[in-house]
Amino acid sequence: MTRHLPLAALLLAAPVIAPGAARADDSYTLTLKNHVFEPDTLHIPAGRKVKVVVRNMDATAEEFDSDDLKREKVVAGGREATVSIGPLKPGTYAFSGEYHSATAKGRVIVE
Repeated sequence: MTRHLPLAALLLAAPVIAPGAARADDSYTLTLKNHVFEPDTLHIPAGRKVKVVVRNMDATAEEFDSDDLKREKVVAGGREATVSIGPLKPGTYAFSGEYHSATAKGRVIVE
């Protein structure tokens, strides 16, 4: 005899993700090496909050800085830090390294 759970019971057992909440796959990594961000462009989904892990492979500190994203985060040399951004509307958002802005540049493209 096969027993079926009511739909309501299945829905209650399903994981709940609030609108705009970061999901496990909504994490992106930027690596800073020789004062250059790699990749220099991140593509993220519109309307969702995401986490950006900034890994600083240089010996000196750098600041992830973005007027467009309204975020600043100092990342010590040899360390990593997480920056939460969004949810955002479609568009292009610039970021840079505050201490080495001539080389540490990038953008987030929201689609």
